[in-house]
Amino acid sequence: MAKTKTNTEDYLRMYRQMVRIRTFEDNANQLYLSAKMPGLTHMYSGEEAVAVGICEALSDDDRITSTHRGHGHCVAKGANFREMFCELLGKEEGYCRGKGGSMHIADQSHGNLGANAIVGGSMGIATGSALRAKLLSQNDVTVCFFGDGATAQGLLYEVMNMAALWHLPVIYACENNGYSEYTKTEEIAAGSITARAEAFGIEAFKVDGQDVLAVNELTQKLVARCRKGEGPFFIELMTYRYHGHHVGDINREYYRSKDEEKDWKENRDPIVRFRAWLVEQGIATEAEIEAMNAEIEEDATAAVAYAEAAKYPDVSEVDMHVYAD
Repeated sequence: MAKTKTNTEDYLRMYRQMVRIRTFEDNANQLYLSAKMPGLTHMYSGEEAVAVGICEALSDDDRITSTHRGHGHCVAKGANFREMFCELLGKEEGYCRGKGGSMHIADQSHGNLGANAIVGGSMGIATGSALRAKLLSQNDVTVCFFGDGATAQGLLYEVMNMAALWHLPVIYACENNGYSEYTKTEEIAAGSITARAEAFGIEAFKVDGQDVLAVNELTQKLVARCRKGEGPFFIELMTYRYHGHHVGDINREYYRSKDEEKDWKENRDPIVRFRAWLVEQGIATEAEIEAMNAEIEEDATAAVAYAEAAKYPDVSEVDMHVYAD
């Protein structure tokens, strides 16, 4: 079971994980812009405190399901840069041997059951994972990540009903970044998002998704309660994506203002806020943090170079892992 995040090592790890996500996304964005990466990708930059705050409350045995905007979840759950960049570039050393790409990475060695390009598509998978844990009397918890736009999917209400009836160890984590693709959330979601879970008798919480400590503290409590059979739970995490819906969404002025983006980046950035807290608390100096950032950037640069030079899978693999034996 994940230990309580109360010491220097834990705090520095949370900061490091958030910077690793941001650095990964910056490099992935450049790979796309330089036409080296096939397909579309959806940047997680700005939402790092959500993935890290939640995943740092989980153990390797706990499971997550992810979304089309899933790189952050993957990194936060323990994925390595090298295998991730190989996957994005379609190389055989990728987590899915180059077949998943940006929107379908899975890393079951760390409990990541996979990203899903279908909006809300992993809700049934996450709930099934929790049902498996209960039926087999296992102690793991599953977290289902999804966006505010996915609350329009009927599947969410079917699985929440099942989870509530059977008291399943699942946490539904709604990353509310303010926009459903190109439309403000308030224009697509009537009423309260948390009230939708409460209608099924599920305890629901709203938390500042830019505050990694607040996210982590709440998640630790809910994970512990899930292990006692008190689940399911629902969290709405208020956050923001710095990029557009996808990497090609560069003309965003028609649906959100530059002033809004500037305000979130300058005043609510989760990494900047946590960095300032670490320095204020005497946990790390600015020099130590800068050294950590540089090390992460070097790791990412080396991983990109490795992935660019890595082999593509052989044509004989086209039907590998498609069917069960």
